[in-house]
Amino acid sequence: MSLTVNVFNSGYVPVNGGPGWDSASTATWPASTATLIAGERDAILVDALMTIDEGHQLASWIDETGKNLTSIVITHGHGDHFFGAGPVLAAFPGARLLALNTTVVDEGRRHLEPEILQNWIGWFGDRFDHHAAVPQPLGTEALTVEEHSVHLIEVGGADGALATVVHIPELDTVCAGDAVYNNIHMWLWNSTPASRRTWLSTIDAIAAMYPTTIIAGHKDPDAPDDNAARQLAQSRSYVDAFDQAVATSHSAQALINDMTQSFPNYGNPYTLFLSAHSQYQT
Repeated sequence: MSLTVNVFNSGYVPVNGGPGWDSASTATWPASTATLIAGERDAILVDALMTIDEGHQLASWIDETGKNLTSIVITHGHGDHFFGAGPVLAAFPGARLLALNTTVVDEGRRHLEPEILQNWIGWFGDRFDHHAAVPQPLGTEALTVEEHSVHLIEVGGADGALATVVHIPELDTVCAGDAVYNNIHMWLWNSTPASRRTWLSTIDAIAAMYPTTIIAGHKDPDAPDDNAARQLAQSRSYVDAFDQAVATSHSAQALINDMTQSFPNYGNPYTLFLSAHSQYQT
């Protein structure tokens, strides 16, 4: 039996916009994905969302498939990709929470330390587990679903953390975490010209796998498809455009206006708001 891939999309989640955000509009967290890669009996989950409620939804969604969850694999150490794992681990006590290496694990641990944790609390309050489980490193162990090989691969830097992806060769599919976005403003908060060049190199590394399908970690629920070529091209274009807008704009609002004009239908303007204002901090 061939592997199957099913995707859970959280939709846009309301958050506290914080200073400077127009309270007349609802600030939201970008719509996020968790991907179930399943064989005949067993399955692994790629990323586990953010809130306790999302974790319960994931657990029910997986349970309805009748599959035995063996692992939750985290693409990178940002809290919105593993804080929601608790209810899933409780529902599937035999499953392990894994990341590729200690670099990803250490990043995840940092997100539970007071300085970064306060950012998450500012956005989500008590809606997430402030003592979330931290993934364990996979190390040299092969990642498999039954007899099928699934590759967890380091591809470089993306939105402020080491990026790994899950490559499913037999399906020509990559679960890209935050290295590729699908019709959503990209998280360029506190990015620099150097980090943006690194992100472009990461996109190139994924393209070199020649996937036909990419499951982006943040995907607009109304995105037309999961076509790899389209998403790779739009992600490159977005990072390039942001880099150019930073160089030519003289304020956060001017940058926002430039990017909105270039990408008028992208989801989650709050991401663009945060990214733009991070470039003009005094």
